[in-house]
Order: sequence, then C-alpha cells, then structure tokens
Amino acid sequence: MPRKRLISLTIALLLTLGCTVNPVTGERQLSLVSAEQEVSIGRQQYLPAQQAQGGRYYLDPEIQFYVASIGKKLAAVSDRPNLPYEFVVLNNSVPNAWALPGGKIAINRGLLMHLEDESELAAVLSHEIVHAAARHSAAQMTRGTLINIGAQALGAASQNNGFGELGGMAAQLSSAAWMASYGRGAELESDAYGMEYMVRAGYDPRGAVKLQETFVKLSEGRQSDFLSALFASHPPSQARVAANKEKVKTYPPGGITNRARFQKKIARLLKDQPAYKAQTEAMKALANKKPQQALQYLDSAVAQQSGEGQFWELRGHAWVMLDKPTNADKAYSTAIAKNPDYFSHYLARGVLRFKRGQKIAAAKDLDKSQNLLPTPVASLYLGDISRAGGDEKTALTFYREAAQTQGEIGQEARDKLAIIEMSRAPNRYILNRLSLSSDGYLLVSVYNKSNIPTTGVVVQVTEMTSTYVTGPSMQIAIGALSANTQKTVATRIGPIEGEAALNRYRALVIAAQAVAP
Repeated sequence: MPRKRLISLTIALLLTLGCTVNPVTGERQLSLVSAEQEVSIGRQQYLPAQQAQGGRYYLDPEIQFYVASIGKKLAAVSDRPNLPYEFVVLNNSVPNAWALPGGKIAINRGLLMHLEDESELAAVLSHEIVHAAARHSAAQMTRGTLINIGAQALGAASQNNGFGELGGMAAQLSSAAWMASYGRGAELESDAYGMEYMVRAGYDPRGAVKLQETFVKLSEGRQSDFLSALFASHPPSQARVAANKEKVKTYPPGGITNRARFQKKIARLLKDQPAYKAQTEAMKALANKKPQQALQYLDSAVAQQSGEGQFWELRGHAWVMLDKPTNADKAYSTAIAKNPDYFSHYLARGVLRFKRGQKIAAAKDLDKSQNLLPTPVASLYLGDISRAGGDEKTALTFYREAAQTQGEIGQEARDKLAIIEMSRAPNRYILNRLSLSSDGYLLVSVYNKSNIPTTGVVVQVTEMTSTYVTGPSMQIAIGALSANTQKTVATRIGPIEGEAALNRYRALVIAAQAVAP
C-alpha cells in the first residue's frame, strides 16, 4: 500500500475512534486515552509521584485538611465534579503544583510560602483542576503519540493484520506523559476557566492575577534556574498576567480572600522557614563536598525544627562523606523515626548497611524503600543481595529493573546482567558476522558489545541446504574476547564462490563465559 494512503487511512481511523469533547470548553478534540484510562493512570501514579517529590508534608497535618477543603470546594463547581479528586501538600521547597489525570493534585509547601491569601491558593488549585477537568494530560499524551504516527503507520504496513497495532497504542502510552509541559493554549485555558471556578466558589478572581505576577517575579529573580527546571509544566509569562487582568474585568469586584485565615493556616510553615533555608544551604554544601559546613547548617535546622526527617537524612549523608558510618546510621534511623512513610530514608540506610556488610538489615530497608517507591538504586542492591544468596532468578529481575535507567547505576546493572546471562544467552551479548577472505574461505567476526571480558567463545556455523533445512555444521573456537572489542577468525570452510553462496551460511554464538571482575 502506498505510504501516503497508509498514513491517511491511519489518521482517518484515529479521528473516527478518538474524537471526544473537551468537558470544559465543549470543543471537539482528538484523544487516544479514555476517561477511564485517565483515572486509572492518576490513581496508579499519585503515591509514587508524591514519594518522588518529597512525600507528604506531615509536620502540620491540619494544613493537609485545609488545602483539601479548598480544593474540594472548587472541584464541586468544576465541569467534572464527579472525578475522584484528591489534594495533597508535598514536603518540597520548590514553588510548584501539578495535576495528574483523573484529578490527583499536589501543591508543594514551597509554593504555599509565596502565596498571600486563600484566593491565591484557590487560583493554584482551580488552575490544576481545569487541567484535570479539561483532559489536558490526555491531549498531551495523544500529541506525543501523533508525533510518531508516521513511524507507526510504516511499521503497520509490514504487519499481516494491517492496523492491528494501532488499537493498542493508548494502552502502551507512558504514564509519565502527564508530566510533560502543557502547551500555551492549555495554560491560558486553565487560567481562564480556573478564574471561572474561583468565582463560582465565591473567591476573588484577582487572586489569579496576583499569583501570575508572583510567578513572573520569581522567574525574573535569582530562582529563575530553579523554575526553568522544575516549573516547566507551568511557564510564567507577562502575557498570562495580561490575559488574567483582562479576564478579571468581566467579573464584579469582591469575593473571598481570607488573608488572615490563610496566614494562620501556614503559621507552622512560616515559623519553620529559616530551618528550610538552612536545609537548602546544607544541600549546596553537600553538593560541593563540604560535609562539615553542611552539618553546621543542619545543626541550625534541627535546632529550629527537630521533627523534620529530611534534615536528619542529610546529616546522615554528611556523616557518610566524613567516613563516620555509625553516626550516619543513627542519623538515618532518626529520619525514619521522624517520618516512617518516606522511601528515601530507608533507601539511604539500606545502602549504608549493605556497604557495611549488614545484608539482612539492608534487605529489609531496601524492600521497604522499594515498596514506597521503586528506584534503580534499590533494585541494584537488592539484586546484589539476591545473587549473593544464590537466588540468581530474583537477582536477574532486580538487575533488569535497574538496567532500564541511564548513568552509572544502569550501567552497573547491565554489566551484572551480562555476567549472569553470558553463559545462558551468549548471542545476546556477542554479535557475529560472516564474510569471505580473499581466497574464498569463510571468516567469522565476533563483537563483544558488553563491558565484560569473555572467554570460551564458540560460534556454530551451519550451511542451509534450503530455506528451512539445515545441512552440515562446524563449531569455531574463538577463545577469549575483551570487552567492547572485535575479533575475526579464519575457518576451513571453503572455498566459497561469491556472496550468493555466502548467504547459505548461518552463524550463532553458542558458548561464552563472562570473566567477572
């Protein structure tokens, strides 16, 4: 089928099956993600996303109830009031907020510190509610899919069942797609309809103007790098301020601001703000390999707020740098006692105990960490513990999880996979190619694509008498092969006349043994 016709048919099929109505604007839009899938994605990702960004703020549980009450009040007047909305305050200093599909919404304590009253809080939450209600995440995931539609169509052309793979695309979409940056239209839409929700709930919509002015001020100040990396999903701009100012003119003056109530609710945060500033300085010191300086900042932080587990974990990191493992273990244990629901504290102690040879204790911590938030680091060390205990099957599972990431952890996991799997599936790590020498004899070239040197490499060369019938075979001993290197060995097979005759031969690496470091 011609390429253009195939792509046209693909797009027509998607338009037929994926055309929906935006619940907020009433406009028709293309979506490959159903409303049910959105809810499922949000439900599955909500707790891991919280863990990955600091965990729930727990020092003042009242603020969780307060923010949730404002959010539910706004959600009740939204265009999708029956979504399973949830609202949480995260223990994170970054001034940010986000919404997962299906109404799972979070705001960082760092953003609360930049707000002045309840109307500004309502502006943040209503903005996120619109993202959920208007299905912006579904639209974003669909756009990501359509970018690759040409490749999908060409791939489908080679399938006997035509468009068979396209029906499953939505199910294969990455659940992380909701974290992608929203388009300018979605942001303006969330601003405008968010103000509408504020008015419906009785809030002063001018809070949305003040909020955007705050964001612009932050982006122009010393925190601009902070925002560019961690506020990418909601880029501030003067254009958004201007649009909000025009929109607010369409509403009568007045509305709830509740400044005094808001300031009272964040009193604990305000009191602890110097401690969190000291934490920020301690993190900078640790990044610069200055653990003693970090401990000085953390002493100040703990003196002001001893209940914050993050301060104690950072103290543990500093003690590790100073080669004081006993002190580090005590600090990590204190962090766990302060906040037993945060993965990072268990992960830090588990890694420390592993390196100290306390494998049983380490496994318990790493398991707990992994249950709260699966991480490549925990997977790697759990793989090491399983392998040391003789359970290579479980070790392989953990190493494969860790190997999916980039960087040193992923590479180490891939190397350990190679060590275990080399003898079981040598063809996975050692590539081969057949060619002819100048005198017409068969040459076998092998390439070790792993970082692990190997020995006992054997290639079996088979002559095919027809497409499906094998003829005589010969095993070629290659011997040792260094990591990431190629070797070519001459055989006694030949002389062979021409490339056509060469195509009758097949080669397979049937043996290899990793040389563990």
